[in-house]
Amino acid sequence: MTFRYDFAPTPFGDALAVFSDVGIVRFDLSESADPSVPWLLENISRRLGAIPEPDLGAAAELTLLLDDYFDGTPVPFHEQIDIDWRLAEGFSRTALQTICSIAWGETLSYGEVAALAGHPGAARAVGTACRLTPFSIIVPVHRVVRSDGSAGQYGAHPERKTFLLDLEARR
Repeated sequence: MTFRYDFAPTPFGDALAVFSDVGIVRFDLSESADPSVPWLLENISRRLGAIPEPDLGAAAELTLLLDDYFDGTPVPFHEQIDIDWRLAEGFSRTALQTICSIAWGETLSYGEVAALAGHPGAARAVGTACRLTPFSIIVPVHRVVRSDGSAGQYGAHPERKTFLLDLEARR
């Protein structure tokens, strides 16, 4: 298995996109102003057991989809690009795959996702899956909200979640 990486622009800065022979394996909205910092690749290399090679242009198709998305076009990423789920296991993977079914502009609570994923009462586990997702934006974890309808967190950046929800609500 080979792994390669490229960067894709977002309104939040360039994101690290890592691809396997199967599909995208990681899309990371970095906490760093510079997404090429070595620790990002070290983290993903450790998780994959291999060092991704740079591949300028690998994210070209994804970049076009992201451009459409941020221009306000509903993009079902999971239907447009191949996803390699190897970094999501067990219930986290099930929860993330369930989240892919939440339509543009719609939201579900953590508890509702847990029930749809076959584990009522596992709302906290859904929250953990959202927090640890290897696929920011591509798997729309921003569409999962608290039971009272408030947005909640999005990693350390709740303003990003609000931005994404507002973007989708405008259409």
